[in-house]
Amino acid sequence: MVSLVVVAVFLLCGTLFQPPQTAAFKPLFQDGSITHREITQMAILRKTAEVCRDIATAQGRDFTLPINNRLTTSAVHKACTTSSTSSSALATLSFYSAITETYLSNAAVDQVFALSEAHHIDNEAFSEGRDLITRGVAAVKASVQQKSYISARISLGALCHTLQDFYSHSNWVELGSTAPFSTLIKPDLPLNNIAGPSTPTCKSCTWPNCGDNILPEILLQKKLTSGYFSIFSSTKPAGKCSHGGFFDRTSSREPTGGINKDDISSDHGFLHKRAAEMAINATMEVLQDIRLATGDQAFLRLMGLRQTSVLAFVIDTTGSMSDDIEEAKRVSFSIIDSRRGTSEEPSEYILVPFNDPDFGPLTRTEDADLFKRSINSLSASGGGDLPEMCLSGLLLALAGAPQSSDIFVFTDAAAKDLELKSTVQVMIERTKSTVTFLLTSPFSFRRRRDVSQSQGFTSRSIPLSDIQLYRDLAHVSGGQAIEVTKATLSLATAVITDASTSALVTLFQVVRNPGIAENFTFVLDPSLSNVTVYVTGDSPVFTLYSPTGVSQSGSVADGPLGSILTVGNLKRVKLNSTGQTGEWKISIDSTSSYSLKVTGQSSVNFLFNFVERLEGGDFTPKANRPFTGRNATLFVSVTGGDSVTVTDVLLVEASGSNVVNGTIKALGATDFLVNIDRIPEWPFVVQLKGLLNDSTTRSLPSRFQRQSPTQQQGSRFTITAQPNSTIEPGTPFVLNFTLVTNATGGSYTIRARTDRSFSVSFPSSLNAGTEGSAQGTITLTAPSNTESGTDVTLTIEAEDPESSDSNYVALRFTVMTKVTDFSSPVCQIVSIKADCPVECSRASWELSTNLTDGNGTGIAGVSLSRGNGSLSLSNVMSADGTNVTVAFYNASCCSQEVELVAVDRVGNVGTCFTSIKSPSTTVSPSGSTTVSPSGSTTVSLNGSYSVSFSMCVALVGLLVSFLYG
Repeated sequence: MVSLVVVAVFLLCGTLFQPPQTAAFKPLFQDGSITHREITQMAILRKTAEVCRDIATAQGRDFTLPINNRLTTSAVHKACTTSSTSSSALATLSFYSAITETYLSNAAVDQVFALSEAHHIDNEAFSEGRDLITRGVAAVKASVQQKSYISARISLGALCHTLQDFYSHSNWVELGSTAPFSTLIKPDLPLNNIAGPSTPTCKSCTWPNCGDNILPEILLQKKLTSGYFSIFSSTKPAGKCSHGGFFDRTSSREPTGGINKDDISSDHGFLHKRAAEMAINATMEVLQDIRLATGDQAFLRLMGLRQTSVLAFVIDTTGSMSDDIEEAKRVSFSIIDSRRGTSEEPSEYILVPFNDPDFGPLTRTEDADLFKRSINSLSASGGGDLPEMCLSGLLLALAGAPQSSDIFVFTDAAAKDLELKSTVQVMIERTKSTVTFLLTSPFSFRRRRDVSQSQGFTSRSIPLSDIQLYRDLAHVSGGQAIEVTKATLSLATAVITDASTSALVTLFQVVRNPGIAENFTFVLDPSLSNVTVYVTGDSPVFTLYSPTGVSQSGSVADGPLGSILTVGNLKRVKLNSTGQTGEWKISIDSTSSYSLKVTGQSSVNFLFNFVERLEGGDFTPKANRPFTGRNATLFVSVTGGDSVTVTDVLLVEASGSNVVNGTIKALGATDFLVNIDRIPEWPFVVQLKGLLNDSTTRSLPSRFQRQSPTQQQGSRFTITAQPNSTIEPGTPFVLNFTLVTNATGGSYTIRARTDRSFSVSFPSSLNAGTEGSAQGTITLTAPSNTESGTDVTLTIEAEDPESSDSNYVALRFTVMTKVTDFSSPVCQIVSIKADCPVECSRASWELSTNLTDGNGTGIAGVSLSRGNGSLSLSNVMSADGTNVTVAFYNASCCSQEVELVAVDRVGNVGTCFTSIKSPSTTVSPSGSTTVSPSGSTTVSLNGSYSVSFSMCVALVGLLVSFLYG
């Protein structure tokens, strides 16, 4: 708990005094300095563009985008879209979201580990810092292997912060280095030439210039050092450099001054841009290592570039649900078959069955045929008389699905696990996922009733209170609770087809309970297509009006404005494709509760996160609800490129008409900080308004609006915890958390759960006491057989029993078995056979190599990163009992280079490059060792050439080995 208090004091000081922070690269856009955000984003964009360029080259496609520091998210997304799809129709939000998730995790290091020397490589903590980096890299690779991309981004952002800080906090740049310090991501290499604990490294600054305070002998001997930092004490080893800056008390002690390059005004600010560029290159280097270990397609999924829509079903499998299961099969198969190979094909499929007492398992796959087989294997049996584990199944889907997914729940029964309602709501808020319930009356026609009775089932009906539970969760998520008969379910599943499209945006959504007569307006802009209006409720009467005054009653199935489908309590209006732009109006009259939702397809969308910000410092994501009645900050990213101008960011009452306006500060063309003066008492949605500028015409800008489908709300107390990103299987992990409230005293109910049913122990209640705060401890244990890379979400909830006010903290962990294998696979060239004539297309050449992993975890895979020949693999056992992967490569003489990538089971990478352009072989992870055996090349007089290494196999085997990848 001491560490929590220390962090709290540090953050409080930053808030009260608002000095410039110098603990790391500046996080926000200011004074011409390059920030952690820019470094991370530039590296991701450049490396992603490189991957897309290499894929395009291998496929024979052009890739014309220049790769430099001026890349934008929209430009890279467009360039990475294949020619067979329409880039304007694809969602860019997942790409923006992946970059934002990575950066916010990077930023969180400055808050959660503000005083950790290892996380910032202060105090010459090079070994400890490298351990954090390499463990983080291993966690990213393991998470990607498990397709846990969100956890991978969290680990990636954190390790990149430490990696980037090295170049600002050490003297690597001052030593004249021109390339990144690759040893930081290679734990099998020694950390050499570090200044000893008693070796002086600096002299005092001669103000106002502090540029030459590193001792000449340190520079001459290329000794590595970093600055010492403390906000509490000026003590440091004699003669050592300080970090420097306002907070660093050690910089006032001889030798005075500092060496950090966090911004252009730092003590070594004249080297800031060189340090930042080095940090970008180092971040790209670690991204390349991850790319080689995971493969290009998985890397692009990590970057959010291969996510379009997600098809996610949670299905009740009790006996009365056979018709519903068949309909789920029909609609999913139809979506898969009609969209396979198109830009509208779902990028991921999720299936969770449930009944009583079971739920799960979660099936999550990118393979449409596997999803088909999984859903085809479902059968309805048992049940019929009891509530089912609906919320447990939904919770599993929410935890497993990507952010902002659309999830569809099929059931005809009440929920047995009502105690999970608050946890499900928390996960909806955290994931911003939309949940739609398809609720059927199980015995709606005679044939079904007769069959059910013959099988021994009894009729089930959902009590009104449980229907309201489903309605509440649907409304909170921005979804719908559609109540139909089994006979008409096939009509209602049209909403699944609507939602399973890419680039889907929400324009407007309201809920009225109780129902009242009211007029609503919404704006349609030129970027929109496939606009759909949904009205759900008990027979609401409505009329729709176009911008030109044309109207259509909700009772007219086919009218001048669109076609209306009526099924159960749902009316679905598909607007005609012409004459849409402008302000529309809909008048609704109903005495019962109803909801209104308007969606469409557009490249213009936004994402948001509540963040905690220190003036002049970093902003980090909030893992809980904001404080009611206090100010708050939103971080908003907008897709659509430079054509978008944001004019308003609003908090709109979810079930009313109240509005809170935000104050907008631009952070470049697409990112914004929005200050909210006061978080309201009521649940709200975030609404964005602005102008669209058409660069191809001279027309006036068009108004647009977008809205977050998921509701948010504040709380009068908060919960905080200091997370650790990884936990070991079978080892109890102890987590401290703190509850802070506006009031004094009071008892709060505590609940803690994981989405994977891991063992969790926690206090059942906490008393805030006279100081308005309380502390608790949670112990989380992952089963000892949990696979490395498995992600788990721990949700800690607190509730005030008197007011029903609640808050939570949601923490995501990666389960990681301790990695002891840091050695890369080894490549031994067996032979190269080439007899290539001048007319290269008439002949081919061959390469044979042996790949081994020594005493490591074993080779998991071998692939081509360069070369368009054929690769075949086989496994043999050597005489000494070593497992050997034999790689045989054959290619046309016109394709004269090949690079093999070998990855072991924990993600260590080695590359093996061979070229017959000149008789040389390069084997490397990043730094290259080149072997050119003398006498191994003969060039014939007729213009052809041959290469043979068979005489040098033994020598090459000794000289050539993979370094760590």
